[in-house]
Amino acid sequence: MSVVRRALPEDAAEVLRLRQVMIDSIAPMDGSVDWHTESLPTLRARLAEPNGGFAAFVVDHPERPGALAALVVGTVEYRIGRSGNPHGNIGFVFSVATDPDARRRGYARACMDALLAWFHARGVGKVQLTASADAAPLYASLGFKPKPDPLMELSL
Repeated sequence: MSVVRRALPEDAAEVLRLRQVMIDSIAPMDGSVDWHTESLPTLRARLAEPNGGFAAFVVDHPERPGALAALVVGTVEYRIGRSGNPHGNIGFVFSVATDPDARRRGYARACMDALLAWFHARGVGKVQLTASADAAPLYASLGFKPKPDPLMELSL
């Protein structure tokens, strides 16, 4: 069984590497990682907040010391309560990634289980994510259901 742990500030560069793996798998761009340098200090600071609304769970790579095999990241947000979620705590899952040479070993599922337990401990009433076609079966097996997506986005 894989050992899942909460990511630490010293894991930040590997967290960014696996986030890039995920980004490249769903929306290949120019392959640029220039943004990593600018993102690193903020990510380290967020990983250092053990009681904040941000958490990353990881599995260390079994064949490459210092590398991560899998990653799951989530945030807790507050939205005014409603029926079915009167406290308004919403979890959002993002950056689910497994190193290409460590796939099909249950690492992403183990990380998801840890993140879902973390959400539950924080009183989260609903958890949302955006699923790729490849990842949808994993999420469905965990109980996630598709919803019509009225999401709109504005870049500022």
